[in-house]
Amino acid sequence: MKKYAILLYLTIFISSVDAQKNTLLIEAESFSEKGGWVTDQQFMDQMGSPFLMAHGLGIPVKNAKTEILFPAKGKYRLFVRTRNWAARWTNKDVPGKFQVLVNGKAAVPEFGTESADWSWQDGGWIDVSKTKTQIELKDLTGFNGRCDALLFTTDAELIPPAEIEKLAELRAKLNPETATIKNAGTFDFVVIGGGMAGTCAAISAARLGLKVALVQDRPVLGGNNSSEVRVHLGGRINLEPYPNLGNLVNEIGPSKEGNARPYENYEDDKKMKAVRAEKNISLFLNHHANKVNMKDGRIESVVAVDTETNVKRSFSAPLFADCTGDATIGLLAGAKYLTGRESAEEFGEETAPEEADNLTMGSSVQWFAEDKTKPVAFPDILWGLPWDEEKAEHLIRGDWNWETGMGIDQVNEFERIRDYGLLVVYSNWSFLKNHSIDKNKFEKRQLKWVAYIAGKRESRRLIGDYILRESDLTEHKVYPDGTAPTSWTIDLHYPDPENTKQFPGTEFKSIAKHTPIHPYPIPFRCLYSQNVPNLMMAGRNISVSHVALGTVRVMRTTGMMGEVIGMAASVCQQKSCEPREIYSIHFEELKKLMQVGTGNSALPKIQNYNQGGTLGPKTNSVSSEEN
Repeated sequence: MKKYAILLYLTIFISSVDAQKNTLLIEAESFSEKGGWVTDQQFMDQMGSPFLMAHGLGIPVKNAKTEILFPAKGKYRLFVRTRNWAARWTNKDVPGKFQVLVNGKAAVPEFGTESADWSWQDGGWIDVSKTKTQIELKDLTGFNGRCDALLFTTDAELIPPAEIEKLAELRAKLNPETATIKNAGTFDFVVIGGGMAGTCAAISAARLGLKVALVQDRPVLGGNNSSEVRVHLGGRINLEPYPNLGNLVNEIGPSKEGNARPYENYEDDKKMKAVRAEKNISLFLNHHANKVNMKDGRIESVVAVDTETNVKRSFSAPLFADCTGDATIGLLAGAKYLTGRESAEEFGEETAPEEADNLTMGSSVQWFAEDKTKPVAFPDILWGLPWDEEKAEHLIRGDWNWETGMGIDQVNEFERIRDYGLLVVYSNWSFLKNHSIDKNKFEKRQLKWVAYIAGKRESRRLIGDYILRESDLTEHKVYPDGTAPTSWTIDLHYPDPENTKQFPGTEFKSIAKHTPIHPYPIPFRCLYSQNVPNLMMAGRNISVSHVALGTVRVMRTTGMMGEVIGMAASVCQQKSCEPREIYSIHFEELKKLMQVGTGNSALPKIQNYNQGGTLGPKTNSVSSEEN
């Protein structure tokens, strides 16, 4: 009885019925048992919803299951919102095929086999013989089949819409509970984004007495440093002029280094325990913020969608931090921002191109294989890219340089970028296992992990009262409002010329070019929005040029930025001021906090900082130039 009550609740919550036409909409991400399917929310602003994906590395995953209550027995027409994710690159077979089972009986078609775009695939008429019915998603390949939603209807005329806006209207009509917005509370400081920057911002502010909401769109914290992406912490901490900055990063960061390593190396639990230990933090995992309410040019509240239940919650505060990486909150609030590469003339940068363009650093789909005691098969896929011995990468681990999407919109075309990353990993591995002249070297190797949450480096950068640029770093122009130090080289990525020869225009590997710098304190004016007065930012979306982004984007540095804006939020509360007034009036108060830090200074320091290059010459110039 208890189990049935829970299932009934879920049914009512995720499905509703058009009383006249008996139409039910079931969101796949709300299935009560996900089996081996994973929730993917990375592209929901573009395609309308989180979805379930069968990420099995070539081995079919366990069925996802849920129970629903049909209003009556009879025949229902089934539609499934899905896509053939590899159709952009191949028409040979389909990687992501799956079935829908209704009380154990499969609908006639296999799904995920048609359109390259998200669309409703017709599943035909289903005979529903029981009102209480189990629905299952059965993966057939293990290669990233995806299901967004299922619609059952007795209405022979109903064709669910493909357009995102009309689909949102249908969702609101059929699932009215998810159209209402619940009040999550009023806070002193709302931090959106739970990577290293956002996590440090939330902890820092909470330890200084603020009531904080930390809103994170994944089930784990750490962002690129989580077990979902597996990038090591780069940069150095405990540097002048504020050597206690970074103790917080040291406190919550993993003790091991390296990219694409076993999941335990990234110590997700360490970050989670640190946040949950703070009584002043309310943590909202699996909440994707995608709406901002404005009043008199200020952010009044942010609305986030629970990616498991589709419930919407509103977060109110006098002060917000955009730590999303993509500057999502700033964009929605109308904040000014930059994208792509600026021209050399724009900021007087030697490294910048002569003409501005849309080239950005790309996103990495990392992977690794493990040794087994006996031979392990891998499918000889037909839908992979054309591969041969010359193109093959004879590797058992794909590191940061497996990078895709340079010159492609890293926000609006991100699913394409991620999927191409998956496609090249699978294509290369299938060739190594089945066709390479060295295939005997790989016969006892098995893919252990392939990232489906892609590691992004660059998209939008919010404009603050100052835009950090190359000459500031290389000439060491230190400003009076310097804060967290950046120590990484100016590390910019470009398509690998050798990979371009093999895959012109569709590269999947990169090279890095490094310009050494001396540790440089980032101006506080780079950490708040120029035109949205109650918005700060930390992470790769701060106010920098494309070139300057090359140094500030690594995660020990972004964590220290977060620690600083958490302190700044405390000053704003104490002085009843905006972030800009900290720079103009109250910077001494922030300096006092930065001198002490908010992390545990007694912990042993990690010695391998992955600094990224040799330090450049230090000058002692001081500038008060404003942008």
